[in-house]
Amino acid sequence: MDLLVAYEKDPAGHNLARFISQNMQKDGDVFRGKRFDLAIIQSPAISADWLEQKYHYDGFVFLSKHAAQSGELALTCHSTGNFSAAQFGGNERQVAVPHPHLQKSYIQTLWQNRSSFPEFQITIEATHHGPTALDKPALFIEVGTTETQWNDQPLCDSVAKIIIQTMVKPAKTYPVAICFGGTHYPEKFTKELIDGKRALGTVVPKHALEFLDNELFLHILHQNKEAKTALLDWAGLGTHKQKLLEMLTTTDLEVVKL
Repeated sequence: MDLLVAYEKDPAGHNLARFISQNMQKDGDVFRGKRFDLAIIQSPAISADWLEQKYHYDGFVFLSKHAAQSGELALTCHSTGNFSAAQFGGNERQVAVPHPHLQKSYIQTLWQNRSSFPEFQITIEATHHGPTALDKPALFIEVGTTETQWNDQPLCDSVAKIIIQTMVKPAKTYPVAICFGGTHYPEKFTKELIDGKRALGTVVPKHALEFLDNELFLHILHQNKEAKTALLDWAGLGTHKQKLLEMLTTTDLEVVKL
């Protein structure tokens, strides 16, 4: 069973949690459900590396706001981790265990209901920010992109319905891939989730490849134990393409170019 987690001072996360908890039973600081539970926490979600000290679940799904300098409206989800310094929670050079099958199910369900969100880009993001130290799978689900959307209760209610729909589905499993290259909003990898056969683990974007060394590469492999494939945004690998290819030759991963 997974635990949904929302920070009480995050407007979008709190609004999502308010709707989802309506038909759940409160038990101390946890709302209980048949297929998942929910907790509203008092510290920022990106710094919730402490979570497993208090809550014991099979995975964690964080409900959150999404912000972007562009202001483009987006509904996003992503795995968590830092490839270099830890500027926004978690530890430096540490990635969390991803939640690939749930992520694929959520993005597909969101895409199937995209007519309800005509102004919004539906996309995953590359792996970024904390928490990073959890032992169980973690996924961020976010509503963007400004305070207007974060405080739009009908919008958050609509997204919350998609989350519930995803969480109560019988779990499906897919072949899992680690992704390398592309931008922070990786179109090729989002398309793979929507239309392709694979679920996605850690997504290492082009701008993070400069930090990739043997130590970090082996850590990413360790956190993605299910992965059998390395998906490469071939045109989006930049100057570190050869370094990555040499690292991949030391693994049993199937290398697929997109």
